[in-house]
Amino acid sequence: MSAAGPRRGCAPSGGSAAANAASVGALTPRLALLLVIVAIALLPIALLAAEAVPTDKDPVASARAVALAEKLRCLVCQNQTILESNAELAQDLRTQIREQIAAGRSDAQIVDYMVARYGDFVLYQPPVKSTTLLLWAGPALLVGIGFLVLARTVRLRRVRPEQPALTSEERERAARLLGGERAKDAR
Repeated sequence: MSAAGPRRGCAPSGGSAAANAASVGALTPRLALLLVIVAIALLPIALLAAEAVPTDKDPVASARAVALAEKLRCLVCQNQTILESNAELAQDLRTQIREQIAAGRSDAQIVDYMVARYGDFVLYQPPVKSTTLLLWAGPALLVGIGFLVLARTVRLRRVRPEQPALTSEERERAARLLGGERAKDAR
């Protein structure tokens, strides 16, 4: 022991082994409680880490995976690429892309595999062919049809045929009909 007294955290030199064991035993429940609190506090971080996309050690393969993921549509979200989507299917497709890159497949082989499995819809920009022609031409057709309907409507409003004047027979008949209704209304 020094003149200043025992050092903090150290047992007195004259103490028995049983006394030392008792002091360690008293710290164990506190330490266990502290570890449980820390584990609970870090649990959300661990859960978020499970959603993180693993990065490849090869930057070229990683860039290829990103480029391919930008070309493919998320089948769940439909308006996002699988790179942008957080859907489980998009995560699975990104994993498949990384696995196929690791297996040595080319970009064209990977895209062909995805198209064979999910159809042309998986491509964010599908090719122009007979099965996708309506998809590509549809917006232009709708605009064209709308323009034709608008032009016809405007033309018909401008050129209204003049109503021919009533003949004397038609005027007399109209007067009788209207006169007859007035007589009915007066009753």
